[in-house]
Parts: sequence; C-alpha cells; structure tokens
Amino acid sequence: MEKIPDSLSNFIRGYSDSEKTLLVANRTAADPLIDILNDAFNNQSVTIAEKQITEGTDDVVCLIEDGHVVATSPFEQLQNSFLLVNVDRYRTAAHARTPGQFPDVLTGLTETEFTVAGFPASNKEKLLLVIISRFIEQLALTTGDGELHSTFQRLSRLDDEHGTRKMYEWLGDSGTETHVYGVRDDPEVVTDLDVVVHGGDTEPYRRSWVVAFSPGDSPSPVEGASTHAALVAIEVGPNVWQGVWTYDSTHVEGLVSYIDQTF
Repeated sequence: MEKIPDSLSNFIRGYSDSEKTLLVANRTAADPLIDILNDAFNNQSVTIAEKQITEGTDDVVCLIEDGHVVATSPFEQLQNSFLLVNVDRYRTAAHARTPGQFPDVLTGLTETEFTVAGFPASNKEKLLLVIISRFIEQLALTTGDGELHSTFQRLSRLDDEHGTRKMYEWLGDSGTETHVYGVRDDPEVVTDLDVVVHGGDTEPYRRSWVVAFSPGDSPSPVEGASTHAALVAIEVGPNVWQGVWTYDSTHVEGLVSYIDQTF
C-alpha cells in the first residue's frame, strides 16, 4: 500500500539514518584520491574508513550498514565515475549506460539524508545527487515501461544542459511515460520532446529536485534490484540541497501520488 507524504520536506525527514560506512579495503590508490573521498562525505552521516585485509582483493570499496557489507565496488569504478569527474560530465555528456554501471556503494546509500552544496562551495557534494538522478533516469530508460516524474525548477535547463536534454530525448522515445515539471521560463525548449510537460511557479516547482520512477510490469534490468526508485531534494539555501533517495515501492508510489495531487 502506498504511503503518500504530506510534503516533500517531510518525505525527506521520514527516514531514520542507519549507520553507514564506506570502507576502502587494501588501498593502493594515491592519498589524494582518499582525501577527495573524505572531503565529499565530510559533512554527511557516512563514515570513510580504510582497512588492510590479508589475502583480500586490492582497492575494493565496501558499503557497510549496521555492521554488514551490503554492497561492494571496485575503487577504480568509484574513481572514474565520482572522484575524478565533476557535475559537468553528467550535464554536458550524453552516454547511454546501464544502471549496473553506477557504483553500487553510491547507489546503495539509500534512505540517508544528505545536505549538499554545489560549486563553488563544494566540487563533489552535489555531484552525488546528480549521479543518483542519472541512475534513476537510466533505470527508467532501460526498463522502458512505467512512469518517470522529474522536476527541473526551470524548464530551460532541458536546453542548457546537453547531456540532460539527450537523456530526455531518449526517454521520450522510450516506452516510459515521462513527465517533466518546471517554471515555464522558456516553453519552446520542450516543444520537440515527447514528454508530458507540467508548468507552474509555486514553491514545489521552484525549489524541488525530484526524480521518481514507478515501473510497469517489466522486470528490473538490474539483477536482484527493485525498479522503484526516487530521489527527493529541496533547496534550503543558495545552491544547497537537502535530499534522500529510496527504492521502497510504497514510498515511491506514494510520492508519485503526491506529485499528481500537488503539482
């Protein structure tokens, strides 16, 4: 049964953070890369740790939750998708990827509240939410069924960011019913996209960052994973965002119902 939130803020606050650690095992990577990882999570409720494990594989990152390893990723994958790139790679580049190509240790940081700043305050914090947005969009694209709901604050962002626009061209041509929301500052940018456009200027339109996917009957393209996924963030200061993501189907369906009723 779906759980409809009464606001996006309360949706974010509705999760009790469990203790999560990113453990880098048998590191051979250079110290500056670990410094970048520490800086990225310095203000978050995620601990960064290192450990040497006898006869263990070199350069593996483990996501540990409540004392249990729940995901692992090669350090190189984390390096190439997060540590050595910036937000512009995801905004300007257009690459069709499968959801399984995103580091499990990042996508697995679910139901944990993050408060992140964008550039110039931070080069990495906001990138985490950008990666999760792309992960959910790729999930919707690869599944090719169901509904995707995405808020953009301003619809013109679909024209400003080549990578974003290309993604929504692909989504519009897919079997996924795609809805986009934003202030109609430049309505022409969406006229040639095969998506459902919702325009408004209320606070949810102006301050929300939502990417929510509710699947149809197709199985998940990622083995063992749910196809339900949602990121919810709100702007709490100039380019400062408070957000959380979840794969809980009841919460995702409730969020989609809230969007249908509110936007």
